[in-house]
Formats: sequence, C-alpha cells, structure tokens
Amino acid sequence: MTIRKTILITGASSGLGRGMALEFAHKGRDLALCARRMDRLEALKSELEKINPSIRISIKSLDVNEHQQVFDVFDEFNQELGVIDRIIINAGMGKGASIGTGHFEANKQTAETNFVALLAQAEAAMKIFRAQNAGHLVTISSVSAVRGFRRAMTVYAATKAAVSSLTEGIRIDVMNTPISVSCIHPGFIRSEINEQVDKVPFIVDTDVGCRAMVKAIEAEKANSFVPTWPWALLHWALRVAPDSWVRKMS
Repeated sequence: MTIRKTILITGASSGLGRGMALEFAHKGRDLALCARRMDRLEALKSELEKINPSIRISIKSLDVNEHQQVFDVFDEFNQELGVIDRIIINAGMGKGASIGTGHFEANKQTAETNFVALLAQAEAAMKIFRAQNAGHLVTISSVSAVRGFRRAMTVYAATKAAVSSLTEGIRIDVMNTPISVSCIHPGFIRSEINEQVDKVPFIVDTDVGCRAMVKAIEAEKANSFVPTWPWALLHWALRVAPDSWVRKMS
C-alpha cells in the first residue's frame, strides 16, 4: 500500500472533512485543510496539533464556488508543502426540496456546490498530479448516487450520481499511470448535513463513519461503499428496488 504523506481535504472545518482530518492526524499525515470558516479551521488545527505535534498542518480559507480561488489555494498548498500526495474533494451541501415547489435557488446552490465546484476542485487537483506524475484523487459521492430520490434528496442524489460518473471518467483517463483515482460512497453518517433528520436507517456516528471512510481511502480502490456493512450489499439492492420502496426510504 502506498503511503500518502501529505493530504489536502476540502470542506475540512466540520462533519466528515473534520472527522477525516482527525483520523489522518492519528496516522501521522501532514494536512492541508481548507473551508469557508477560518475560526473552525483554527480550532481544528489546535486540536490536531495536540493529537500529533510532529505533523505539518496548513489551513486556508476557501469557498469552492469561487472557482479561481480553488486553483489559487491548491497551488499555494502545493508550493508551501512541497508536494501534495492525496487530495480529498469533500466540500458539499444538501439543501433542496421537491422540484417545482418554489425552492429553485436552494436546489441550484446544491447543484453548483456539489458538482460544478467539485469539477473545479478536480481540475485543480489533477493539474497538480499530472505535473508531478503522481498522486491520489479522492471524491466523496454517496450511496444515493445509485438511484433517484424524492423531496430534499432529488437534486442531492443527482449531483452525487454526476460525481460518481465524473470520477470514473477521470480514473479511466489516467489508467496505467502513477495517478490513482477513487470514489467513496458513504451511507448514512451523522454530520451537520443531516443533523435535522430524525429517522435514518443504518446511520452511524461521525467517528465510526470517518474511520470507515479513511480505511477505504487508504485502500485506493476505484469505488468503495462505506461503512462496508450494510452498504457494500445494500447499494446493489437499492439499484433494483421498486420505486415504491425507494419512496418510503426518502
């Protein structure tokens, strides 16, 4: 297994991004962390330094919807740390409602953040990896990518399907090169994006989910569904489940 020493994580100030940063700090990895909320990044950096004083940690403010800023921040991290071995595109959101119910702006914001902004991050990441002829690109999709869902999940699931497809295309494009590409499909993991939802099947706490995500990232498989139980099996059932069953889930 290739050890990726220096890891960049977007959307690192909270939720899954923060959880992954904690896990990688325990593993002794140097970290480049970015998000919109610098106060949270500052607090996270202090926490990480207590976990492992020997690692290098760089933090920068980044709004992934400011596309030129994405390129600038990634390049700044690369110059500052000398090399970026792995980039985890984690920033995203889950706003939205049923199509046609007057929530276009919220749906558009989710679509732009989860896909167009991810495209900018992928472009910036792959520019670095192609130049150094090495690296590991990781995108965070979702189990919801395998089916269409209703209500607040409609646009979210569609963006995650697009993320999965885009990641596959990038991976095929750089096959047989030193650049690795992985897509992680988390199931239901407790985080800020779903903290208002009361009843969620098979949901796990953030720390449990993030440990599973980091384990899958380290394996560098093309696609991983996490936590393995039940999602490694359940995602196949979701693909063929009747629409009426999916409707009850969402």
